[in-house]
Amino acid sequence: MKLTDRQVNFFKTFGYLHFPGLLGPDEAAWIIEEFEATIQDVGGGKNHDGTKRTMFGGPIEHRPRLSGLLDDPRILDVLGGVLGEDFNYCSGDGNYYTGDTGWHPDGNWGQLFAAKLAFYLDPLTASTGALRVIPGSHRPDHWVRKEGIDPNKSLDLYGVHPKDFPSAAVLETQPGDVVIFNHDTYHAAFGGSARRRMFTMNCTRHCTDPEDMATLRKYLSIHSPGGYKVRTGGGMFFPGILDTAGPSRMEHLRQPVDIHNELFPEFARR
Repeated sequence: MKLTDRQVNFFKTFGYLHFPGLLGPDEAAWIIEEFEATIQDVGGGKNHDGTKRTMFGGPIEHRPRLSGLLDDPRILDVLGGVLGEDFNYCSGDGNYYTGDTGWHPDGNWGQLFAAKLAFYLDPLTASTGALRVIPGSHRPDHWVRKEGIDPNKSLDLYGVHPKDFPSAAVLETQPGDVVIFNHDTYHAAFGGSARRRMFTMNCTRHCTDPEDMATLRKYLSIHSPGGYKVRTGGGMFFPGILDTAGPSRMEHLRQPVDIHNELFPEFARR
């Protein structure tokens, strides 16, 4: 399922893509089952009471079947079509979300450097926590960024509730849908339940030149287990995803592992 030129152009211009039904109902069912087992076992899900978000790192890294998503040709085609076939997998987060998230980007890199692949595990509509994006807001010249507008203050500024921020798009999803967006794209969710399930895979370009390598070091100094002072037992990744990796998967893991070891030698896998 290689991305078309139109899909690539859409992502570059608007900062996101939505793939309804990329994964079939049977696949969505086992992914939900594996995710539930993971968040309950290692992600703090047993203590979730709905008053705040429950989040844990490396959601695909704890169980072999979920780790295998990084080998799935459809997932590889989506990520590779956006970031290049030699992209880096840089972990992610698993969540029970509670309520609204408010508008925010996940980065301010000013370029297509990192993207988030998101799996939504509950049916979500505009009124029940579906992802909203501001198309084009990843671009440094977008009016939200250029004019320093905070979409969360739109009620005070314009008399418009943030959920109705002008130009925002709502991406209603079903389990099995996949969304990918540039880390710099402003996104939010409103009206969600107290136990909204989703997990992500964060990925970057593979880096070779000095400028890109410096950006990747900065990225991993923030968005990595070492950056959060988390001991995985496997350095950059929880060991399960490494122990089950073949050569093709390792192409997406090796550069983050090496740089994480350099940045955080105290957390390196022994």
